[in-house]
Amino acid sequence: MLQSLKVWLLRHYYRWSGARAWRGNFTDAPYSTLQLPLPGRSLAARLYSGPAGRDLPLVIYFHGGGWVIGDLESHHAFCQQLREQGGCTVVALDYRLAPEHPCPAALDDCREATRWLVQNLESSGPNNGSIVLAGDSAGGHLAVCTALTLDPEARARLVGALLIYPVVDHYSTPYASYVERAQGQTLTSSLMRWFWDTWLAGEGAQAATAAGAVPMHSKGLATLPPCLLVTAERDPLRDEGVQFAAQLRAAGITVTSEHYGNAEHGFACSQGPTPDCKHFMTLARGWLRTL
Repeated sequence: MLQSLKVWLLRHYYRWSGARAWRGNFTDAPYSTLQLPLPGRSLAARLYSGPAGRDLPLVIYFHGGGWVIGDLESHHAFCQQLREQGGCTVVALDYRLAPEHPCPAALDDCREATRWLVQNLESSGPNNGSIVLAGDSAGGHLAVCTALTLDPEARARLVGALLIYPVVDHYSTPYASYVERAQGQTLTSSLMRWFWDTWLAGEGAQAATAAGAVPMHSKGLATLPPCLLVTAERDPLRDEGVQFAAQLRAAGITVTSEHYGNAEHGFACSQGPTPDCKHFMTLARGWLRTL
């Protein structure tokens, strides 16, 4: 009962706080609601057609929220901004959430939806025939995991991964940032541990590894496309993001990385058009045009 109440409260707060931060500060352009036909079910999505979309990859976006509290509405303003500032077409996916649907439901949804979109690029809004997988926090995690498990047809279309302060390792790995940034910002270390435990249904790190949900320890990093990876100083996930960028480079991947020294987790998507968010949008726009 207490778990259900906590989930309900956090979901409503996350949506409300994001809407308040962005209110009056973004272009509310028209968008389309989609139902992607996946095996045995359909998956809701939103299509934001970009003004320069025909010249750019289709950005498939996985929202953050610890696999538990985010949704299409919590990231609506951010996806509008990414479409407006980046010029690209964005398809945001409403993957299944824990605790109702624990791991690997979100992984399955993201992989199968990506496969469907690749097979239907001509009807998925203006794009140049390629895709970028993108996401923030848990959504960045899902973007990496999806990229690592794509079939050859989809992999041939994948030209980049946009990773915004991504989750790439289980909290059982002792990163200093989990101690140094345990409190004092919206995402605390204890909340991040709760997200992991809720998504894994209490099964722990071994279950995450078995599900292929720990990108840091993947043997397939050399198969990833060029990445733009963003980290924030006031973030328990800071150190794993920085280390992941280093491991990608060691695997031969082209990585554009940016560390925001005065920002906290969530700055790009959930806190409105701050100077750091505006800088990120400019960075993302330029990076997309290099692919």
